Formats: sequence, structure tokens, C-alpha cells
Amino acid sequence: METSKKHFFGDMSVMLGRSMRHIFRSMDTIITVCITPIAMMLLFVYVFGGALQVGTDNYVNYLLPGILLMAIASGIAYTAYRLFMDMQRGIFERFHSMPIARSAALWGHVLTSLVSNAISVVVIILAALIMGFRSSAGILPWLAVAGILALFTLALTWVAAIAGLSAKTVDGASAFSYPIMFLPFISSAFVPTESMPSAVRAFAENQPVTSIVNAIRALLSGQSVGNDIWVALAWCIGITIVAYIFAIRAYKKHV
Repeated sequence: METSKKHFFGDMSVMLGRSMRHIFRSMDTIITVCITPIAMMLLFVYVFGGALQVGTDNYVNYLLPGILLMAIASGIAYTAYRLFMDMQRGIFERFHSMPIARSAALWGHVLTSLVSNAISVVVIILAALIMGFRSSAGILPWLAVAGILALFTLALTWVAAIAGLSAKTVDGASAFSYPIMFLPFISSAFVPTESMPSAVRAFAENQPVTSIVNAIRALLSGQSVGNDIWVALAWCIGITIVAYIFAIRAYKKHV
């Protein structure tokens, strides 16, 4: 058992290195993922920010958590794309003909998604700092924010794995990310839910993005997170478990 674990982690690290080399050879993927959220942040802060009543003078502080989730939702589309291309090129079959752990190639894509999206998040936070973002949070709240974002990324990555392994076309592999990217617009990411019509407000307050955004915003501002952090964790963990089960089934079926 110990030997198999060593082989699994070793094989997984090789697959991670392979996927990361592909990303660093085409940095346009990370740049593309960052450009749209940063452009949205510029638009909302400098064009719409003055007209939006959110209870704070520093709108970029209010806006940043939702922008980070949008960036992650955009980034996982590339995970689905890379999985789809490996499927079409028969890469998984080649790996399975070698003496390596069968799931190592899949986990390599998952870990690559975590690393590449973490890079995108750091770039966007640096852009927000230039725009005036400030936080009174200490080390522990920042670690909590990093943990929530990592869980959110992991949850969406397994959803992306389902799409990448099951899609028939390259467009179908990445199209699933578009509805996810628009979820922050119907949440507390840009404006408080109290300003929304009752039907829209009911949806906004009971979808995962709102609780995740509220938890991150409270942590970064040094306020009490209340139940939002537990609801956010429940959403992330629940989606991860369900998506993981279906992704593994798709992997076994199609590879």
C-alpha cells in the first residue's frame, strides 16, 4: 500500500508538471482569465461605482470577492478544454499503457486548475490593490479566504472534469462555464440583495455565490462572518463530492 501511494503521488506530480508546462508555454490562458475580471472591476468601480449604494465608500472592497469568483469560473473552462483535447488525442490511453497510476493524469489536470487559478487570483488582488483595495484582515482571515477560494476552485474543477470528459465538441466542453460566470450578477457580489425584486432576491440569497461572497467580504473587512462561512463551506464541499463522483464515473466510462 505504501509503495502504491508513493507511485501515485510521484505519477501525479509528473502529470502536474506536464500540465503546468503547457500553461507556461501559452501564458495567454492565464492572461485571458485575468483580463475580463480586471476589466469588469475597472468598469464597475470607475463607471458604475458612484451610482451604486452598497453601504461603503470603497466600492472595490465590496466588489473584489465576486470578481475573484468570476475569474475562477472563467479559469476552469480551460480545464475542461484541456481534458477534452487529451481525450480526443488519445493521451489518456497512452498513459494507461504505461506503468503509472490510472487516475494520476486526471488528478494532474485538477491540481493544475488549482495552481493556475491561484495565480490568476493573486494577479487580480494586486490589480485591486492598485485600484484602492485595502483590508484590515490578519493572517488567519486571509488563510480562511484562501481556503474558501481553493475549495470553490476544486468544486468547479470537478464540474469542469465532467464536461471535459463527456463533451462531444470543444465548444461543448467549455460552454458550461458561462452560466457559472453569470451567477455573481444574481448575488450579493455587486449590490446588496435587499435592492432586488422579491423573486430575484429569493434566488440570490439561496445560491452558493452569495454565501461565499459574503463570507469572503466579512473576512477581508475584519467583520463577523456569522453563518455565511458554514453555508459557503457546505456548498463547496457538497458540490465537490457530487461532481467528483460523476467525474470519476465519466472518466471510467470514456477513458
